[in-house]
Amino acid sequence: MDTHVVIMAGGIGSRLWPLSTPGMPKQFIDVLGVGRTLIQLTVERYLTVCDPDHFWVVTSSKYEAVVREQLPMIPPEQILCEPEPRNTAPCIAYACWKISRRYGDVNIVITPSDALVLETGQYAAVIRKALDFTDGRRAIVTVGIAPTRPETGYGYIQARSNERGIVQEVASFREKPDAETARFYLEQGNYFWNAGVFVWNSATIISEMRAHAPSIASLMDRLSPSFYTEGEEEALKELFPQCEKISIDYAVMEKSDCIHVIATDLGWSDLGSWTAVHDLLPADSNGNAVVGDDVRLFGCRDCVVHVPDEKTVVVEGLEGYIISEIGGNLLVCRRSREQSIKEFSKKS
Repeated sequence: MDTHVVIMAGGIGSRLWPLSTPGMPKQFIDVLGVGRTLIQLTVERYLTVCDPDHFWVVTSSKYEAVVREQLPMIPPEQILCEPEPRNTAPCIAYACWKISRRYGDVNIVITPSDALVLETGQYAAVIRKALDFTDGRRAIVTVGIAPTRPETGYGYIQARSNERGIVQEVASFREKPDAETARFYLEQGNYFWNAGVFVWNSATIISEMRAHAPSIASLMDRLSPSFYTEGEEEALKELFPQCEKISIDYAVMEKSDCIHVIATDLGWSDLGSWTAVHDLLPADSNGNAVVGDDVRLFGCRDCVVHVPDEKTVVVEGLEGYIISEIGGNLLVCRRSREQSIKEFSKKS
């Protein structure tokens, strides 16, 4: 069975302001200073799994040009533009119905565009194992990340056992926990971070959405006759905004009886906070992590300084701070308050 990879690239990454903004969100930025953006790194780690002509990107129309620029290997007609954001369930449904319309029953991988995976070879092996499992079978396989800390910012997948590297049934999906619950999950050993990566065949996901998200499925059935025609854009503008605004987790994953997980340690991060960026950058002996041409730190500890466009930056006497400047926007914020950055960046 052929494989297609669908990359979701419509998010705005507001917790990484000012680096990530609605005009240029984090998936299109070289966050770690490695010479490639997060969406380019995403494509790279799937090249051993799928041919580039079977890659798809679902994004906002305002990001279409940057997707084409950064991913020239993806056929332009496979860059799907949502007329407005409706969360992940409608986004995924649009891509899967469209793939099925032309290619029939194929294996599909759904992946976010803005996460980082350090163990790329191991990751590809996990995806191939998931694809082997879903090939011709009514099954959905998710990727679970072995937690390294009692993280309260991620959703969790409870597996039937704590065994790693095997396909096993999911016992439950859990929302972002409080600190005490997160510590309990870590101690139990069979709770894994939800990476938002899903593997299935097109017949399975369409069937599961008909069962658990019938209103979205009905709209996709009405939309699909327009696929690959001149009328698709107009039909999409009419019907897509009518979809319920709901995540794939709520719409399908928490209701389906065919959900499985492969849990492993992949050096994964969703790069959803400045602390996550700090932890993935090389740090000096004082715990400072830096991206910038000439950053000079004096008496600083545990700071993250991200100033790729500045010629010279000098910081003195700060401990546990975030300093970021890009496009004329400057943030100086304690790391302990980073959960408030989304609010700080809003105009009063």
